[in-house]
Amino acid sequence: MRFLLALAVLAGLSIAAPAQAAAPAQRPAEPSESAPTYRVDVKLVNVFVTVTDDHGAPVSSLKKENFAVREDGVEQKLAVFDRESALPLSIVLAVDASLSTGKDLKLELDSARAFAHSVVRPQDALALFQFSEVVNELVPFTSDLRLVDRGIARVHLGAATALYDAIFLGSQALMRRQGRKVLVVITDGGDTMSQVDYHEALREAQQADALVYSIVMVPIEASAGRNTGGEHALIQMSEDTGGIYYYADTPQQIDRAFHRISDELRTQYLLGYYPRQRLSDSDFRRIQVTVTPPPGPGLALPLHARHRTGYYTSKAE
Repeated sequence: MRFLLALAVLAGLSIAAPAQAAAPAQRPAEPSESAPTYRVDVKLVNVFVTVTDDHGAPVSSLKKENFAVREDGVEQKLAVFDRESALPLSIVLAVDASLSTGKDLKLELDSARAFAHSVVRPQDALALFQFSEVVNELVPFTSDLRLVDRGIARVHLGAATALYDAIFLGSQALMRRQGRKVLVVITDGGDTMSQVDYHEALREAQQADALVYSIVMVPIEASAGRNTGGEHALIQMSEDTGGIYYYADTPQQIDRAFHRISDELRTQYLLGYYPRQRLSDSDFRRIQVTVTPPPGPGLALPLHARHRTGYYTSKAE
C-alpha cells in the first residue's frame, strides 16, 4: 500500500479510497508481501525547537547554553545550534475540500493565500494539496506565488475525507526536501476514507522530520454529537511532531492561526547531536528538550519548548 501511495505522490496523481489500486506491471518480487524491509539510518539527529513564553509569544533570543537535550534519558552533547529564520523552508499546505467544509472553504482559501504570501521567500518552497475522497497535489514545490494562487483557485469540493492519506503523502513529499519541513493542515478533523491509518501517517511525518500544524475548523453550531476522533488524533499528531493545533470557527480566528504559524516559523531553533549511547533496543528513540531561561527580567516565565517527541532508527522501504 505504501508503495502505491509513494508512486502516486511522485507522479502527482490522485488516490481514491477505498477502491483497490491495480498492482504495477513490473513490480519486483518480494520475500513477503506483508513484511516491509528496513534500512538502518544512523546520522546526526536534528531537532527543531519552538520556544514560547508563558503568554504564548515566541522567544528568539536564547543561546546554546540555554538548551539541554536527552535521548532516552541520556544527556546529549549539542554539535549544532542555530536560529532557523535563514534556513530554507519547505511547506506542504493541505486543504480539506470535503463536503463538510463547504460553507467555510472560501474563508480557508483566502487565509491560505495570505499565509503563503506572508511566509514564502525566494529560498523557500510551498506545495499545495487538496483532499476529499481523493488526494490531489495541485501545485508541486515552488516559490512562485503566482502558481500557488492559481492552485488555490483550482481547489474544489469533493465528498468524503482522506485526512491521513493527505498527511502520509504530504510527508513523503517533504521527505525528499532539505532544511526545515512543515505540514500545515486545515480541516474539520474528520477522516472517513483513508487507506493508511493514524499510526502510519504519524510515522511518515516523524520520519520526514515534518512539523505538523493543524487548523481545526469547528462548526459554529454546537454539534455535540459530531465525531471528534479525527480532530483529537490530529491534535496528538501535531504535539508529537513539534507543531501545534488551533481551533477556528470565524474568519478572524483562521487568519490569527495562520499568522501565529508564520511567526513561529521565523523564530525556531535547530539543535543537532550525534547520539552518545543506546540504552534500548526500541526502534523509536525519545527526545526531551529542556530550556533554562537566561538571568534577568524581560521574559514571561516559565518558558515552554515544543519539539518532536522522538525519531525512528529504521525506515520502511
